[in-house]
Amino acid sequence: MKLIILDRDGVINEDSDAFIKTVDEWIPIPGSIAAMARLYHAGYTLAIATNQSGIARGYYDVATLDAMHAKLRHLLAAHGGEVAYIAYCPHLSSDHCDCRKPKPGMLLTIAEHFGINPAQAQVVGDSLRDWQAAAAVGASYAQVRTGKGLRTLAEGKLPAAIPVFDNLADYADSLLGNTFA
Repeated sequence: MKLIILDRDGVINEDSDAFIKTVDEWIPIPGSIAAMARLYHAGYTLAIATNQSGIARGYYDVATLDAMHAKLRHLLAAHGGEVAYIAYCPHLSSDHCDCRKPKPGMLLTIAEHFGINPAQAQVVGDSLRDWQAAAAVGASYAQVRTGKGLRTLAEGKLPAAIPVFDNLADYADSLLGNTFA
């Protein structure tokens, strides 16, 4: 199985320091849905691991989160693609859960769901905590500049060897050898 685990906010859709609280605020980054479809058509299984502390903060509820994910699935289906699994952490960092990135809980849950070693997965993210979660399970990691990506890169805390891409479409182009499967 070729598994790609994507962070959501800042990788697939526009991010906001004020949180994505409604379905209308969930806006795909240009090219991200088509990139996901290309990856899917090339034989990759797509999963999402996303911190969603806005639930614990009372900014939105699980039904709203589910509606955002339904919008994502609908847009991706229009391109003939699908997301096989979505894991989310509804907790605050002060809750000390095992799922909130940088902890690896969501990545472990996804790998267990598919019956694979998490080190076989590729993780694409825009933040230090995405890389930390990937590193904790031995998964390969790619950084995008979208979302919090530029800010993360400017902090200089990521290892220099991590591949960096402008966005998810750039990552997909590189992975697929610029073929549009």
